[in-house]
Amino acid sequence: MKLFSKKTTTKKVARRRLSQDVSQHGQATPNSEYYTYRRNRTLTGSLSSNVSSATERSAELRSPRLQSHDLRRHRRKLGGLLLASIAVAGALLGLVYQSIATVEFEVTSPTLSTVDTSTYQKITDEYFAGHPLERFRFSLDEVKLARHMQENGAPEIESVGQNTKFAGFGKSNIPLSFRRPVVSWSNGSTSLYVDKAGAAFERNYFEDPGVKVVDQSGISTKDNQVVASSRFLAFMGKIIGRMADQGLVVSAISLPVGTTRQVDVTLEGRGYPIKFSTDRATGVQSEDAARALQYLDGQGITPEYVDVRVSGRAYYK
Repeated sequence: MKLFSKKTTTKKVARRRLSQDVSQHGQATPNSEYYTYRRNRTLTGSLSSNVSSATERSAELRSPRLQSHDLRRHRRKLGGLLLASIAVAGALLGLVYQSIATVEFEVTSPTLSTVDTSTYQKITDEYFAGHPLERFRFSLDEVKLARHMQENGAPEIESVGQNTKFAGFGKSNIPLSFRRPVVSWSNGSTSLYVDKAGAAFERNYFEDPGVKVVDQSGISTKDNQVVASSRFLAFMGKIIGRMADQGLVVSAISLPVGTTRQVDVTLEGRGYPIKFSTDRATGVQSEDAARALQYLDGQGITPEYVDVRVSGRAYYK
């Protein structure tokens, strides 16, 4: 009878062991005893360090030696990731250190007056807007930047220094060198200056040059379009520079009456002018003038003037 039937009992597994050997979904975990010795399953791997298996890397059974190798490989991988992270962080810090987000200009000559750098700041920002890859000190092309500034409203800049410096977070200090004038020309309220390379500019931060242009041509020069052309001013500046190369110092330059293609140059210690032509190169005319003066000094002749406007010849009166 059912009343006296033998009651069947099931063996209950301890909850702690069940939680260790069985997963959350009721399946045995790979490292559990149930998983290892389950029926109809082929066990792979080996628990002995002296016995190797062909598929021991993916086997269920792993020896202490293999576990040690896996742990060492995992450590190396973590170490590589850490080193890569440190390298990337260092590269980012280096880019921030080299970046030129804000520019501070440094005047290289101590004889300059106060310089308003707002104009140069605006021109530099326009340059960086067109060349974003040069916003780092290591990639900045100083020659190209100087040429851009000269062609966009700052011809008085001679060069941009290559030794840019760190001036704070995102700031860089860029040295600027300005042209020193050797001759000046004034027409009413406008003053133009020329350096020894023949570059003309209006903003002068140095003392006024000792050589001034005396205009005796009598030709109208409205808005500086006739006499004070860039080519004419460049010629005067180059003449002073070439004569200095010959050891001769120019004291005055004058424009003769009725012409804009001739320049009379007076030297220190000499009371007579030397006539130059703006149509000939300044270098050869300066050499002709130096040879003519050497001949006149050797002969003890003091002429009224010396004319070197004709190629290969020098005249005096």
